[in-house]
Amino acid sequence: MWVDDFPVCFYLIFVVLTSFFVSILIVFLFKLFELKRSYKELEVYTESFDLFIKLHKISFQLPKHELYELGSQIRRSSDSVVSNIVEGYGRRAYKNEFVRFLVFSHASCLETVCHIDKITQLYPDMVELVRPIQGKYEILSKKLFKFISYVIQNWKV
Repeated sequence: MWVDDFPVCFYLIFVVLTSFFVSILIVFLFKLFELKRSYKELEVYTESFDLFIKLHKISFQLPKHELYELGSQIRRSSDSVVSNIVEGYGRRAYKNEFVRFLVFSHASCLETVCHIDKITQLYPDMVELVRPIQGKYEILSKKLFKFISYVIQNWKV
């Protein structure tokens, strides 16, 4: 009887060990390719997304003639900050591509700060609305710059 059960026991042990080694391999690959994180977990993404939402809403408070000029520009540049982080993350397997899109994001962040400067000069009544966001974009710009440096020095593909 024991001899008849031996192949079944051997098979069960084989299945358990195989599952164990496959799970170890998967964990190793996730660490190797840094797939354990989503772009949504990146601090630069969450901050840029929150700022985009706030600035998008504020941009519709500009005078009517600016909605499709400066308003449109600031909406597109702030959206570009977020979108380039996401697109770059999607190409993270290619380090140079990831860095390239992070640089685009950083440039769009600086462009957004410039548009906010224009708003504060042209529409002083909006200063209280946009100044806090401008300060946060300036901080985000520094964080993006540091993140770019981190990716250049430490990102493994």
